[in-house]
Amino acid sequence: MKGCPRAIALSAMFLLFFSAYSAFAAAADAGCTPRFPLEHGQAYGWLGADAAYSIPLPDGREVWIFGDTLYGEQRVVKNAIPQMVRNSIGISTCADGRWSLRYAIRKDAEGHPVSFFQPQHPNTWYWALDGFVSGNDLWVTLLCVRNAPAQTAAMGFETCGADLARIPAPGPDAQTWKIDYFPLVPDGAHAYPSATAVVDGADAYIFALRESGSRPLLATRIPLAGLSEPRKNLQYLASDGQWQPGFDPAAAQEVMHKGSPELSIRYHPELKRWLAVMFDPDAFSSKILLRTAPALTGPWSDGQVIYAVPEMQPATPGYDKNTFCYAAKEHPEFEHGDLVFTYVCNTFDVPKLATNLGIYFPRVVRMPMPPL
Repeated sequence: MKGCPRAIALSAMFLLFFSAYSAFAAAADAGCTPRFPLEHGQAYGWLGADAAYSIPLPDGREVWIFGDTLYGEQRVVKNAIPQMVRNSIGISTCADGRWSLRYAIRKDAEGHPVSFFQPQHPNTWYWALDGFVSGNDLWVTLLCVRNAPAQTAAMGFETCGADLARIPAPGPDAQTWKIDYFPLVPDGAHAYPSATAVVDGADAYIFALRESGSRPLLATRIPLAGLSEPRKNLQYLASDGQWQPGFDPAAAQEVMHKGSPELSIRYHPELKRWLAVMFDPDAFSSKILLRTAPALTGPWSDGQVIYAVPEMQPATPGYDKNTFCYAAKEHPEFEHGDLVFTYVCNTFDVPKLATNLGIYFPRVVRMPMPPL
């Protein structure tokens, strides 16, 4: 899967105070800072993945959505093809300051590992991405993907639609979850609501990347009362600023002039601001941006660089020119006045996935909240 100037610096005294406070908060919450250990030596052990969206459940658990997931007793790559399933999940809890995470790779009737979210279209798979909760139900956005000739898709794949998955009242054992699938946007739109999702008021908002031009971010929404028929009740923000039925990417308003296929958009009531965490839209950038807006549809700031991933810096020990990083997103449920986000690093040299165990799992960063 896949430089704006910094804000005016705080005074040295205030920055020192703020850093000290954040260090204290991070230390106090160290047990509840997310971690993603590899499970070696198990037949169906979780050995790395990307995406890493988190969705808080009403009972205090968090559901983690993972993309292409390596599994087995050890990482295996044959003929440049990793042993993996296309998506998996995790369920985390934090009790008495202790972080706990259980991975779930779904098994078929014969006990073989399969993707947690099963494709509903021939010769395709799902990248499961963000999600939201409505009532007792968990909803997950699903981006349809298929193989494509290298000359038509830069990395050998292309998108083919967007669907939604509903898990009614997810219980403690993810293997027993019932999953219902709902079509949302069919193949051919070249902009598919999936990049990030959030509930605001009476609507679930799902953002889409238009796959042409500057690759802007577009906004769609579904009234919570209309989730029984998501496609029928889908609306999009049109270029005139009005919400219209259906989804017409060509007539949609650009919420962000340059978007991202993966990002987070979350509201911070203490700041009275929406925050977006994402990689710089420039291809294979090492910079993670923070953008802000008074409303989730904007206007969004150009953003400030808040982090330069060390794995892509030539001065970093162990630097590999084939390593690239992506999938930045925030996890506010683990914050205490600071900022918590994840990203994932991968390699263009696929066989290295089997030998470099320092890549291809979510990296966690906890840092002071930057001045906005």
